[in-house]
Amino acid sequence: MTARPARCGDDNEREGSDVGAQDGGTTGAGTAGEAQAEALDAAAEPARLGPASRERAWDRLASEKFDVVVVGGGVVGTGAALDAATRGLKVALVEARDLGSGTSSRSSKLFHGGLRYLEQLDFGLVREALRERELNLTRLAPHLIKPVSFLYPLTKHWERPYVTAGVTLYDTMGGKSSLPHQKQLTRSGALRMAPALKRSALVGAIRYYDAQADDARHTMTVGRTAAQYGAVVRTSTQVVDFLHEVDRVAGVRVRDVETGRETEVRASVVVNCTGVWTDQMQHAAGTRGRFRVKASKGVHFLVARDKIPSDTGMILRTEKSVLFVIPWRNHWIVGTTDTDWNLDLAHPAATRKDLDYLLEHVNSVLVTPLTHDDIEGVYAGLRPLLAGESEETSKLSREHAVSRVMPGLVAIAGGKYTTYRVMAADAIDAASEDIPTRVAPSVTDRVPLVGADGYFALVNQAEQLGVRHGLHPHRVRHLLDRYGSQLHGLLAMADDDPSLLEPVPASPDYLRVEIAYAVAYEGAIHLDDVLTRRTRISIEYAHRGVDSAEAVGAQMAPLLGWTDEQRDLEVRSYIERVQAERDSQSVDTDIEADKLRVAAPDPRAPRLAALGTG
Repeated sequence: MTARPARCGDDNEREGSDVGAQDGGTTGAGTAGEAQAEALDAAAEPARLGPASRERAWDRLASEKFDVVVVGGGVVGTGAALDAATRGLKVALVEARDLGSGTSSRSSKLFHGGLRYLEQLDFGLVREALRERELNLTRLAPHLIKPVSFLYPLTKHWERPYVTAGVTLYDTMGGKSSLPHQKQLTRSGALRMAPALKRSALVGAIRYYDAQADDARHTMTVGRTAAQYGAVVRTSTQVVDFLHEVDRVAGVRVRDVETGRETEVRASVVVNCTGVWTDQMQHAAGTRGRFRVKASKGVHFLVARDKIPSDTGMILRTEKSVLFVIPWRNHWIVGTTDTDWNLDLAHPAATRKDLDYLLEHVNSVLVTPLTHDDIEGVYAGLRPLLAGESEETSKLSREHAVSRVMPGLVAIAGGKYTTYRVMAADAIDAASEDIPTRVAPSVTDRVPLVGADGYFALVNQAEQLGVRHGLHPHRVRHLLDRYGSQLHGLLAMADDDPSLLEPVPASPDYLRVEIAYAVAYEGAIHLDDVLTRRTRISIEYAHRGVDSAEAVGAQMAPLLGWTDEQRDLEVRSYIERVQAERDSQSVDTDIEADKLRVAAPDPRAPRLAALGTG
């Protein structure tokens, strides 16, 4: 049973619950009657990942046997849980940190086929990713996946027929597409569209379309959708050991990271979806596995939208790969790097050298160069690449592989964010060998994510919704693109407290009701969960969330039953984390940056076992 290459699968694209108080994991908030009411509400809304559902999930983990236990709450893990649940299987998903807290919140935020892979002749990879792009744009997640245009500058006249052929193939090989096809541009036409570009940087250009997503919100929504179909989804729940019966894996032993309590979770099969932690998890199960995973660091930075005057994103060739300039709300995302990383997997650190590399390449085509002072946000993520003959990370496989490592244990690794659904289906197909009952085929290509149903109608009703709730239509559309048809539940939380419709202090793009919703419905249990993943305050503002931390922490505290000491610790830990990241970005080597970054406090780290954090 060797590792089998699976159907192909993006770049730096891969990869809830409530805080337990000190009394053994309950939130301590509200009266017993309120807790009972919340439990009833959560039972009626299975996609609600809140304090009551967290406690019920722990009880179920301890008392029930599952068909499948998925380890890892990134996009592949949540996708596997959704795939299994919608096949009628009994599923549990455990994640040591937060949903999407690894690579799945730190990607290039593109939902794309990977234009550059055509040049590498990875046609199957591109075709499959383009099909998934279309499926998500139109059916599965139209509220989260959005079209985005890119300009491909041509530097030599002879490039036009060559690039045109590639982009034409890209436009058509995935089948029918709802996105506009390419447009040929002269140099003057390209400069009108992107006046930020130097005239000498191009002789013409081609504009084409792809798609993008808020990766953290998308991953969390996949997890909520899995819960809606019956999966037990629990974060801050770390696998510390594997259970064995004779020669097979029979489940896992898990630890509640918030309280330290442990329990055994029994299952017919365990699916290892831990990304860059795959090797450690396989070692913990007592096997070396059938493939090796290598971590590649990808760094991005954000600058304000007015720093690069352009009506479109850009893709630029580099000596190793490509560089994207991606429109992101009021910002541009510039990235990415592609370098080997052998240090702390939970907290990859960006260095000044990484930022210098990105600045050098983007400035080579800009009329007005960017400087370090222009950078408002920075993030670093790790790609879990399948190690091959080449040790150069830019040439390692972006395809994925699935292996039945041993009876009762399946592992999946590699791949790209865009093809998470296919990867998940492949993993559950492989796991079905260990499930005693008949396993139905995957149906996730016909299962919209939470918030997708009714989204298009609500977009047309944005003005009426704005009048009804006293919000500008632009604000309503922004919320719809984050919550879809869940918008009604979000705004209903403000019925008894209109102050929740006020902006978050120092982060006016977000409303206070979004903080409340993140705790009650989206499984946020730490301040970092909200500022970094449920919202993107940590990268979208120059203060990186520091100026909002006190107010957001104060709002979360009563919802999660924090004491004053817990609230102060959350705020202090977050501020120190941001400072550590800033410090790491001032040094030139990964070793120096890693030392500075890991010194920062981590609310989950004190109880995370030595096994790892996958």
